Order: sequence, then structure tokens, then C-alpha cells
Amino acid sequence: MKMMKFWLLLLFTGLGTSAFAQQLATLEVTLPRSTNQQIIPVQTSLDAITSLSDAELSLVEVQGNIRTPVPYQIEKAKARILHWNVENRSSTLTKRTYELVKGAKTKKPPTINIVDKEGALLVQAGAKNLLQYNYHTVYPPTGIDTAFKRSGFIHPLWSPGGQELTRIQAPDHYHHYGIWNPWTHVLFEGDTVDFWNLKDRKGTVRFTGVVSKTDGPVFSEYQVEQEHVAFKKGGKEKVALNELQTVRVYQPSNADYYIADVTINLTCASPSPVRLLTYRYGGFGWRATEKWNKDNSEILTSGGKTRKDADGSTARWCIVQGELDKDYGGALMMSSPANYNHPEPLRVWPETQNGKGDVFVNYSPTKNKDWLLSPGQTYTLRYRLLVFNGRYTKEQAETNWHYFSQPPTVSVKRK
Repeated sequence: MKMMKFWLLLLFTGLGTSAFAQQLATLEVTLPRSTNQQIIPVQTSLDAITSLSDAELSLVEVQGNIRTPVPYQIEKAKARILHWNVENRSSTLTKRTYELVKGAKTKKPPTINIVDKEGALLVQAGAKNLLQYNYHTVYPPTGIDTAFKRSGFIHPLWSPGGQELTRIQAPDHYHHYGIWNPWTHVLFEGDTVDFWNLKDRKGTVRFTGVVSKTDGPVFSEYQVEQEHVAFKKGGKEKVALNELQTVRVYQPSNADYYIADVTINLTCASPSPVRLLTYRYGGFGWRATEKWNKDNSEILTSGGKTRKDADGSTARWCIVQGELDKDYGGALMMSSPANYNHPEPLRVWPETQNGKGDVFVNYSPTKNKDWLLSPGQTYTLRYRLLVFNGRYTKEQAETNWHYFSQPPTVSVKRK
């Protein structure tokens, strides 16, 4: 009986997994040197390593004689992709070693999941709410023009501590909807269309369908379709742009922060081209919590700009943070280097906004130049939000933008 307990103990530890499982490959991740302890999503092709089924695989981290099981997730697209998170916990250790082995998983890790609830997709990690995508049409308060109704936006975006970081339908701008992505000044079939300022009744953006939902121990993801609808003369409507929006939220590593990646794919919905005209705002915007003002919040960009001079500047990243009751927190907004007109211009409200300094920040690639979208082409914009409690520094922001813009390489050695 004692001998049986001994072997069972080995089986359910990293040592046991290594001892009795067949090693398939060694995966080595190269990290940049950094003093920031951050979680970095990494991935590699699984089909290039093995054709074994998902249920037969385990992943372990190797540190000398210690082997620790690591949660992983397999994405099944055209080919299988293996995903896991690497914690950069040392300023000197720049290589991390993992083994992919044939062997049953010893324990099912916690899952980050999506709940379809009351017209919204709610992303949760355990009992903690992270963000909510609203697909049902949300109407303005009673007595307000119903032209301000809207679907297809993120609200709330919660901090890890549970505070709301977004706001919708503020009395000063009823057309503001948390985190959303309309365009303001658009030329389509000879007409100037506005998908942003809903009261003008020139256009809107609508949710049209859920493409997919994915839960897992590493990330949760939803894909949705949206239409950018032009209101034509005589009450007619025509879809100018189709949008496929993908939001992937990674499992929080601790109580301090989590990562949400937003990918926007735009295509022309008809044989007519769409020209996004130069305008001072439009695109990926964030109307921040009403708790923030000029005295209790701050903005810092990769160009060293603050709220006083950030508007109109270009930035790879932008920190927006402030007081949250007795806490502090916010989000780091990052723009992919592959985005149009990168580093993208910013629209940042001045400190005098609404007399108190309400906060609104917008990555607007068409702030200083047009963008022509031609039929038959797909145009992609990618953003990363690192949502946190506490205070973020420019050093932390720079490190995380580096992880986003140049993900660590994974070297694979098959056995």
C-alpha cells in the first residue's frame, strides 16, 4: 500500500509526468531582459510537432530537475496552434524551457469563459467580471431621441478590482458607448456619411451575428460581425462596410491586471469603395468612467505627452489611469505597428472638457490623412488593452508594447 501511494504521488507531480510520459518536443522561449514581472502570451504550431490528439498531450516547464505542469490551450483553425502564457519573472533569465509530452493531463486548470446573458457576451474569470460586449440594441434614457440607440460595443470594461472603467450615453454625448469603433467622416457613393454622431441620422453601426465563442484555461475569445450602415436619401439604408471583430481576453495571472486583444477586420460590403476622410476623431475610442476628471486622472503616451499636449500627437501606447474610489487603476492602450498610419494619431479631450475634465481617448488613424478602402480587400487594425489596478509607469508600458509588437520567439526541437 505504501509503495502504491508513492507511485501515485509521482504520477500527480511534475516529476511523475516527466518520468512516465513520452517527450515529444522541447520548446524554448526567448524573452527580452526586463525588470517587469509580466505575463506574455506565446504560441507555436502544434501540427508541426505532432498529430496526436489534444487529450493525449501535456505541457510542462523545466527548471533543472523540477517539472511543473503548465496550462495550455489548442486553437483549431486551419491548423492547430498551441497557446500558453509565460511569466517573465526575472531580469536575468531570458530563456524558458518547456516540454510537450504524451500523457494525460493531471489536473484541469481554471477556465476563462463567456456567458451569454441578457443580450450581452460577458467574459469572466471564475466569479470575476472582465468585460461585456453588448449585442442587443441599447436605447437612450426615456425622453432622449431614439436616434442615439446602438448595439455592438464593450461596456462595462472592469478593472481587476471590479471597478467600471467605461461609460455610455453620458448626457454630454449620448452617442458615446464605452469602447467602440465607428468612423466619423466617410465618403460613400457620393455622400458624406457619419457612423459616429448618431443624432445626425447619416449612419450607424449594428451587430449582426456571433461567429464564434471560445473558452479555455489560457484565453476566452468571441468573434462578432457588425455592419456600418449608411442612411441614404428617402429613408433607404445601405451597408458600406462589414466588420469582423475579434476580442481575446487572456486569463489573469494575478489580481493586478489582465490583457484583452481587439482585432478589427474591415471589408467593403458592396462594389463601391469607402474613403475614410481626414477628421479630428474616429476609430477605436474609449469614453472613460465618470469618476475621472482633470484632478484625479492622468494620461501619458509613448511620445512623452501628457493630457495637456497629447491631442494630435502620435503614439505607440497610451496610459490612461486615475482614482477609483479608494483604489487606483486604468488601462494601457497599445497600437500594433501593422496598423494603418502607425504610430497612430490620438484624439484626447482637453482638461477643460465639460468644465471638469471628463476623459475620452481615441486612436484615430484618419486624424491627419485619408484611408481608402477598396472592394475585395481586408483591412486590419489590432489593439491591446492591458487593464490594471495600481499605477503604471512608462517603463512598464514600453516593455508591454514590446511584447505585443514583437512576441517572443519559440524554438522547437522535436524528439
